[in-house]
Amino acid sequence: MSITPAQCRAARGLVDMDQGTLADGAMVTRGVIIDFEKGRRATTRNNLAAIQRVLEEAGVEFTNGDAPGVRLRAKKR
Repeated sequence: MSITPAQCRAARGLVDMDQGTLADGAMVTRGVIIDFEKGRRATTRNNLAAIQRVLEEAGVEFTNGDAPGVRLRAKKR
């Protein structure tokens, strides 16, 4: 599964994460995050996987299908 720029922006919003924090966690530059989220350029598969991993570790769940989206993962009781 590949996340979209809109999913990335929405996911960061859900967990209140700024671009710098995401970049640090994914070990990419902030410019990579900015350009990806604005659709200026595609990012490498490895960078995209790292971005997705950081957001998922923060509690985001990516949904796909006919209407790609994001949601917070349910907390375990």
